Amino acid sequence: MLRQVYMEGALMLEGQCHTLTNPQRWQQFLGSLQVTEWVVYAKPPAGGPGQVLKYLARYTHRVAIANRRLLALEDGRVTFRWKDYAHGNRQRLMTLDAVEFIRRFLLHILPAGFQRLRHYGLLANRGRQAKLERCRELLQQPVSPTPPVPPDIQVPPAPDQPAAVCPACQRGRMSWVETLRRQPDLFTRWMQPPGWDTS
Repeated sequence: MLRQVYMEGALMLEGQCHTLTNPQRWQQFLGSLQVTEWVVYAKPPAGGPGQVLKYLARYTHRVAIANRRLLALEDGRVTFRWKDYAHGNRQRLMTLDAVEFIRRFLLHILPAGFQRLRHYGLLANRGRQAKLERCRELLQQPVSPTPPVPPDIQVPPAPDQPAAVCPACQRGRMSWVETLRRQPDLFTRWMQPPGWDTS
């Protein structure tokens, strides 16, 4: 089928693949594909929204330690199983005072405002703008205009103006560091609705 699409001229070979428009290079490329032992693994499709939600919940609502790793609570001490990555992923046991165990457990609770999941791939923070611009270019989508500055965002004071007094302590002086702008409309649909707590 790949040969057929190539012969019909329907295969777009651009960028690094442009050299494959040369028939000789194309034949070499096909030869390398034929000697490769291909192993294809495909999962069956999701069985509906319930199954997808159950799958994602393991990542969004997972606790710091699974119940099956907790082995005993005796005399105010907790015994649990842990994996020793430094010595070949061996399973080991550790016993801690209950207070120390709870202290370590609570270290895994995120502060208010933090999210457990991060954007990845095209939406990863590093290079996100450049990747999205390239996607828009390939999809021939118009570039969204820069959103106007909302009225609730203050403009930094002029350099010759005195610094504002801190509204909390009424003593310290506030210095302007940076203005955080609202996210473009592109990302608002992926932001969680107000009132949803995924911690």
